Amino acid sequence: MSTERPDNDVTGPRRRRPPLAVASVAAAVLLAGGGGAYWASTAGDGDKAGSGTAARKSAPLLALDAPADGPGDTSSASDSPPAGIAPGEPDPGGPPVIYRAAGGLPDGPDKAAVHLAKGPVASADVARLAKALGIPGTPRTEGTSWVVGDDDGPGALLKVAKQAPGTWTFARTTPSKPCEPGKMCANGATESGGDPVSEKAAKAAAAPVLEAAGQDDAALDAGQLMGDVRVVNADPKIDGLPTYGWSTGVQVGPDGEVTGGSGHLKALEKGATYPAVGADEALKQLNEASKDKGDGGRDIGGCATPVPLEGEPKPPADPQCVPPNGKRAPVTQTVEDAVFGLALNYVDGRQTLVPSWLFAVRQAPGGPENTVTQVAVDPKFIEQPEPPTTPSGDRKVTSYGADGRTLEVTFWGGVCSTYTASAKESAGQVRITVTEKPQEGKKACIMIAKELTRTVTLEKPLGDRTVIDAASGGAVPRG
Repeated sequence: MSTERPDNDVTGPRRRRPPLAVASVAAAVLLAGGGGAYWASTAGDGDKAGSGTAARKSAPLLALDAPADGPGDTSSASDSPPAGIAPGEPDPGGPPVIYRAAGGLPDGPDKAAVHLAKGPVASADVARLAKALGIPGTPRTEGTSWVVGDDDGPGALLKVAKQAPGTWTFARTTPSKPCEPGKMCANGATESGGDPVSEKAAKAAAAPVLEAAGQDDAALDAGQLMGDVRVVNADPKIDGLPTYGWSTGVQVGPDGEVTGGSGHLKALEKGATYPAVGADEALKQLNEASKDKGDGGRDIGGCATPVPLEGEPKPPADPQCVPPNGKRAPVTQTVEDAVFGLALNYVDGRQTLVPSWLFAVRQAPGGPENTVTQVAVDPKFIEQPEPPTTPSGDRKVTSYGADGRTLEVTFWGGVCSTYTASAKESAGQVRITVTEKPQEGKKACIMIAKELTRTVTLEKPLGDRTVIDAASGGAVPRG
């Protein structure tokens, strides 16, 4: 991973307003099973000095993708953003959230570049990581992944996606060293026991793995525990900026051996540079986006409250209950700090670190601190999504399989319609549309749904491009 400072350095801050008392930002946590984060899309018409015609010509419009419906296969290069409600994100079924700054917010740099990984992952890089994990053997091909180790029984297994960003996962199911007589075996050989290793010991155990993964200079946090396993989370800095969502997680057992982990193996490359907005403007955009994530004034039947006895005071109203007028009061959360950095997003189907503001948020005084991110690119340089044009009868694609230029898509359909699948290709994604046409002459039809497949021939092999379902706008998992 390159740490060379570019000619158009963006790490030097502009004039800053008085800093806040709290200066820490909660670190992103990435475990073998994934994690949660809130990637807020940008909105608004804000302007900024330096975002004129010349700057517009120098950088293409940033095509931010909508979040996918669910998690992707971590063995695939087409991982989807994690599903679920992340800390700090408003519940789509709950009240809207308003974010209020506890004090002045920084301006940040004038501009910053996106960063992304490109191309195939070399076998030699996989072998280097496998050696650091103590797995013997030569990388072999299994589908779209490099594999080292034993996947048919107890042992250790490393899987690395062949295409960028080279998502890797590692798990050990037997101890790397024989159990001593009279002692419990760690790493899953028998019921685990013992105390977690110290943070210092965990960092030392993870160091060779992080070096092999190109994360030896990342900021480390070893405070997380999973039973008797200590997790070392590494968050790299790119061009001097902190990152969110690009963590490497290394799990260390009570015997001091690495038992699992996950991350990205392909090094990031610098992309186009964009004008950036300050934290104040980004917070306004975040609040605009948050308005659409609450219940939006849904009327679900009013509030049920106990009837007070004669002479007793009326009980206080439940703030989470929707009153008869259908409007629920917004919930306010406090922004205690803002740091300019790079956050994981999807751009034209590719995992990309995008210039963003990382807001440290507390839902209540004294409560836990969460991180909420907001894209910091000037809105003039963000491609506005096209209104949906797909017919309402189009079917949602549930999974796909690929072999060269052949793409087989799976979906649910009826027995009395015919279905055709088509593809619209770009550099980073393939957008699939499945169109339904009722069969002529069928006046009555039984309502039976069945799983169907259709085949599409692409102009070129799928490679590391993401498959997008046109009906929902989300990434399709490989199945």
